Amino acid sequence: MSLLDPTIWSGKAGIGGWTVPAGGTAPVMEPATGEVLEVIGLATAEDVAHAAERAARAQTAWARTPYTERAAILRRAGDLFTEHAPEIHNWLIREGGNIPGKAAFETSVAAQECYEAAALLSRPLGEILPTAEPRLSLARRVPAGVVGVIAPFNAPLILGIRSVAPALALGNTVLLKPDLRTAVSGGVVIARVLEEAGLPEDVLAVLPGGADTGSALVLAPQVRVISFTGSTAAGRKVGAAAAENLKRAHLELGGNSALIVLPDADLDKAASTAAWGSFFHQGQICMTTGRHLVHSSIVDEYVARLAEKAEHLPVGNPDKEHVALGPIIDAAQRDKIHSLVTASVESGARLVAGGTYQDLFYRPTVLAGVTDAAPAYSEEVFGPVAPVRAFDDVDEAVTLATSSSYGLSLGILTGDAMRGLELAERIPTGIVHINDQTVNDEAVAPFGGVGASGTGARFGGASNIEAFTETRWITSRATQATYPF
Repeated sequence: MSLLDPTIWSGKAGIGGWTVPAGGTAPVMEPATGEVLEVIGLATAEDVAHAAERAARAQTAWARTPYTERAAILRRAGDLFTEHAPEIHNWLIREGGNIPGKAAFETSVAAQECYEAAALLSRPLGEILPTAEPRLSLARRVPAGVVGVIAPFNAPLILGIRSVAPALALGNTVLLKPDLRTAVSGGVVIARVLEEAGLPEDVLAVLPGGADTGSALVLAPQVRVISFTGSTAAGRKVGAAAAENLKRAHLELGGNSALIVLPDADLDKAASTAAWGSFFHQGQICMTTGRHLVHSSIVDEYVARLAEKAEHLPVGNPDKEHVALGPIIDAAQRDKIHSLVTASVESGARLVAGGTYQDLFYRPTVLAGVTDAAPAYSEEVFGPVAPVRAFDDVDEAVTLATSSSYGLSLGILTGDAMRGLELAERIPTGIVHINDQTVNDEAVAPFGGVGASGTGARFGGASNIEAFTETRWITSRATQATYPF
């Protein structure tokens, strides 16, 4: 039997094993062809409440499980991601529209996230505090309890496991709601890998569903921490609901990341770097290069070289063809992309490449001469669109880069790396890459943005300890204290 044999999970949700939820089923679609690949169970608010109760009961025993056993399960999960990579890749490609290289990247990072989560348990989880009293005083990190994880469609495996793995390692139980459009890649895969790795029942529940399911998860009284990755609009609602119920919410939201190209940049490399930053995974990445800020002395040549890259990138079904770009996730997202491109051209931007589509396959697009009036420049597109704007000096570049409400990732291309670092200090953002594009991710690195991009770097490496634990103050005296009362 394969790891992802549909007879195990078809039409079901992961609640106390694989069970039929109350919400019926939803089709698992292949965006490249419109084919129904399978069906997945839909979790209702009642299902969420049931799963939350089970998770709360299971959490105490899981937290008491020796850390060596929890770490061993996570390491085994990492091995299983590698062992079953071809099968997992197939789902990432067909369900999510990934090209094979993107699918391989996801499984590689997923495995590393598990290994890094296991390694968290070898780190100090507390400290001895100074005290003027005759007692031992210490601060200890303890599990938060039940953690709710809401993950999106665009990198479903990475953006699910990066919260699930460390939360589990640190002694929490987890409720995972994957995006319905990638419920297998972002939900079933994670659950099946961890099941096979030896994770006990009820320590992880998978709850496919829509906004109502997500809302029920956020409001469930047993859930103490929310890890949400998605749009800024949805993140604001999640954050408000969590705050009203006195819960912590870690929000990794949208972006409109800038790539600043200084006049001493290598233009051949810059065109390649920029094309990857804007067109990788059809631009459906929060870190996508959404604004190309290029010095006026080189902007025309930059646009020409970037447009040439765009014109030669093949677009098609990644399951059947060797392509650079696969399909947009669905028609609604494709139509949003096209409306932003069309409105930008109407506002005065020049369409240099792309701007057309067939079915869900959108051509990589380059827009030149954009201004603030171009929606494809001022808004997050989440599609393969590269708006280019010129600047005359570094101060203007800083002004343009900081004009966005987002602050997720920043790239700077220059022949002088130290100059790039100095420039980066002037631009608020959660991530900076000198002489690289904006789309990068590593399991060991803190990840997150500022402003409309979220609540800061709360994921990755040691940051996960803060994200998924509470700090408890503990004191101990050798003899019982006495008081004048």
